[in-house]
Amino acid sequence: MSNDLNFKKIIHNGQEYALIIDGNDLPEGLKFYTENDKFVQVASWKYNGGHTTKPHSHKISERTSNITQELVYVKKGSLKATLYSNNEEIISTKILKEGMCILIFRGGHKYEILEDNTEVFEVKNGPYPGIEKDKKTIEHE
Repeated sequence: MSNDLNFKKIIHNGQEYALIIDGNDLPEGLKFYTENDKFVQVASWKYNGGHTTKPHSHKISERTSNITQELVYVKKGSLKATLYSNNEEIISTKILKEGMCILIFRGGHKYEILEDNTEVFEVKNGPYPGIEKDKKTIEHE
């Protein structure tokens, strides 16, 4: 992937379900991959030594989210991500390798670890309401 094509949107029926970012090929500077309306915001940084951000803090600002969106980053190893539509149909299967991440906006998903000792970070919006209110099992297989 080139520096201007280090991400791929997964679109189904005109809706963005996921975003895959190749963290091994980042563009220079600050790059946001998500639009302002996403509940989870993702950006990359690529700067030379000596670059300093402006000191800042974040104001308390009420935010409302009605769905869990998550980012899964593969630190080491690999995994297969299967994405499901809102109607529980498989819409995409992607292999994520070391340094790549996927951001899930809607629909369902399943992850299969492909290598021993695979290491992953998961980040999602909160607060977490508990499994009963947050998850629905897809009986697809």
